[in-house]
Amino acid sequence: QKATPSENSQGRKSQHAEEAIFYMNCRAAYLAVLKSSLENIKSKEQLCLVLQQAGRNPSQKTINKYWTSQTTTLNFDDFCAILKKEKPATKTELLEAFGKIDTDKAGYILHDELYKILTTRGDKMTWEEVNTITKQADFNCSGKLDYNKFCELYLTTSEQCCKAARDRLEVDTRLRQQQFGNQADTSSEGITLPGSKPSPRFSRKADHKPAKGDSRAPSRPSSAPSGKASLSTTVTVGASSSRNTKLIEPDTMKEWQCAQSKGCFYLEEDGEIISHKYRLHLPQRSAVFISIKPLNIHQVEGKSCHWLSVDIALFILKENETQENLQLVSFTELQNKEMFGWKGELGSGVYWLLPFTTGCRLKKVKTQITGEAKLVYRDEDGELALTKEFRAALLDIFEMIDLDGNGLLSLEEYNFFELRTSGEKCDEEAWAVCKENFEMKKNELTRQGFLDLNLMEANDQEGDPQDLWVTLLSLGYNKALEMTEACPFVIDICAERCKPRMKAMYLEAGSSQLSRAVCQSVVQQGEARVLDGCENIIIYTHRSGRRITSVIENKSENKVIIHVNNKQSKNCLNNRGLTVFAVEVAPKSMMVSQHVMPLDEQEEWIYSCVHSLV
Repeated sequence: QKATPSENSQGRKSQHAEEAIFYMNCRAAYLAVLKSSLENIKSKEQLCLVLQQAGRNPSQKTINKYWTSQTTTLNFDDFCAILKKEKPATKTELLEAFGKIDTDKAGYILHDELYKILTTRGDKMTWEEVNTITKQADFNCSGKLDYNKFCELYLTTSEQCCKAARDRLEVDTRLRQQQFGNQADTSSEGITLPGSKPSPRFSRKADHKPAKGDSRAPSRPSSAPSGKASLSTTVTVGASSSRNTKLIEPDTMKEWQCAQSKGCFYLEEDGEIISHKYRLHLPQRSAVFISIKPLNIHQVEGKSCHWLSVDIALFILKENETQENLQLVSFTELQNKEMFGWKGELGSGVYWLLPFTTGCRLKKVKTQITGEAKLVYRDEDGELALTKEFRAALLDIFEMIDLDGNGLLSLEEYNFFELRTSGEKCDEEAWAVCKENFEMKKNELTRQGFLDLNLMEANDQEGDPQDLWVTLLSLGYNKALEMTEACPFVIDICAERCKPRMKAMYLEAGSSQLSRAVCQSVVQQGEARVLDGCENIIIYTHRSGRRITSVIENKSENKVIIHVNNKQSKNCLNNRGLTVFAVEVAPKSMMVSQHVMPLDEQEEWIYSCVHSLV
């Protein structure tokens, strides 16, 4: 049965609660080593200590991955990102590692063998360090290490470290306040400013008025520290309200020439989002209509379509001489249900279309899965066959990766699939082999050919579905064959005077060009306000459809740390997953502070944020 709106709301709130617990554990570990969550990690040794307090046991290789020769400091946000990537070791993983040494599966490892391995391989230990392990009576007997008992003690000790950090945070009132950004204690690295004095508040739009359904109440909060520059912004949005002009197609658009391409956002293991990037060529100046919307592919009845609620946009950039020199033209801000679009006039030349999502809705989720879906089975003749559910998922995948929508996969389209699932490309020679073994039309793979290709992979593994699951998981599916960590979309471009040509060029993470475009769009269309008492720090706030984005600009010659507090917001979620956090803004630069969306669109939501200079 389909989930009711209230069940979906409960699920989102449960996910929100899990994220809050994760970040509480992050803060507890961080504050067990450092005085403030706004203080930076200044050495490899400190990084190792905070990771250990969070129940991790990082190798030197892991430390070196995050602390390179260019690293001078890491902040709290960096630490949280590292913890998301470096999961704590499980007992199964530890036992598998020991099992590679214990080839006889006796459950023991001789001390002589242990000394040899630990002092010569990987992060080499000293004899004295190994001695401290072998002398522990809890898991050593008669010159042998009982690695089962060792793993149990290791995991218990790891959990005790985490618990001790949480207990300390709970007991120490000063730390608990600091954790939630009350600034009871000033960080030693904080920039002290003179007492606040009135500063001009200005808007990029002289005739700016609150939109219907919204109310904006800017004021300096009474709780803001008197010696700190700060700014409060509040936006109240009615249930399901939208202040954007409705997206309306031009009357004569049926006569225009069009181009279409599909694509997809994929969520990486570390939370990073990658997507297709497109090159658009217009042979002459023309009025155009550009839109992007989630791809509404067929789903088995009863399975939810998570990606339909994901926020998406398309940024349009003009190429000037080189691909590196791109100029923001606009982005798809007009809306009609799930479709976002832009209409205007573009000159002849080359443009880049960069899909964008905030990460508020497309993020790692923990779902309760009762059992793993079956992918293959043996028929009456003992031959392997694809299950009905797996066939349906593969046909959905075919729809997603068939970028031009012609019902066939070209080598170029198939290679986007291969790069995503295996990291390798299929060359012309391998494609010729595919042509000999699987159904093709016009040198392109058919749906049946794609199904047979996956069945062959199952046969190669004698029915073991492990490799098939690697493919499915990399494409955003979970073990219940639900697509929860991907968002397929479709882009349409129509031009009045010429034939537009659009081509998917890359499948990669958001570039610096996209980041700049997002910032520029907020600066150009948002409300700009100066931090009280600090004229070089400007906060831009812009609402586009169902999201609010804030950008911080630092015009000074020095880096600044801005404390961001969303405690007074109601029914909101942001892309950072933190209610309170701090960001470091480099001199003469700007960066996105946060993207915010409603947790439940059927209810009123209030964005209430205080930016303060540390």
